[in-house]
Amino acid sequence: MKLSLVFPAAALCIAAAPAAAFDLETVTTLLEQAEHDEMSPLGMFMAADWVVKGVMLSLLFASALVWVIFVARVMILRWERGVLRRRYRDLDKAGSLVAARARFAKRKGVMGQMVRAAERERAASGTSAGMKTGIKAGIKERVGSEIARIEAGAARRMGLGAGVLANVGSVAPFVGLFGTVWGIMNSFISISESNTTNLAIVAPGIAEALLATAIGLVAAIPAVIFYNILARGLGAIR
Repeated sequence: MKLSLVFPAAALCIAAAPAAAFDLETVTTLLEQAEHDEMSPLGMFMAADWVVKGVMLSLLFASALVWVIFVARVMILRWERGVLRRRYRDLDKAGSLVAARARFAKRKGVMGQMVRAAERERAASGTSAGMKTGIKAGIKERVGSEIARIEAGAARRMGLGAGVLANVGSVAPFVGLFGTVWGIMNSFISISESNTTNLAIVAPGIAEALLATAIGLVAAIPAVIFYNILARGLGAIR
């Protein structure tokens, strides 16, 4: 009778052993996965202080804005370069100011403005064939000044957004550093409250703080590179 009771109990233990081992392994895997998720960038962001979260969100927004401005400005600069090349060929084919006026009378854009400005200055100074050399030099000087003004205005319009890239490139690292300093301050406060220097307790807060600096660099480095690219492209168009 006793043997009949012992053997079923042993069988149940043997049958339950793999299940228990499986459950223990599953729990261990879930704990490791939870720890890994907590130390991932998203997990560190969710666990960060509200000030650090605000810094990270502002830097992420600045980074997205940098990419949008760069893509838009590159497309606009390429289109403007193509338009200017076509207008320059038309101006070269005209050969004279009168013919150029006929070609660019109704055309908008920088080249049309320059041609019309030159025609206004010439008309205001007279059209006689026997102009003195000094008068001709004065016309050229006034036309050059007017063209430079038009060029500067067009450059300002085409360079819209470059200032944002410059500001993000110079300010974003310091904003990220502010988030890092704030997060490290909170880590030191948690150390004093817990009365322990265990690295497992301190490390997550420091990692969250350093994430703010990393995001600041992610926003600043492309901004500086894009600003230099746009500056070279704008200089080529000018």
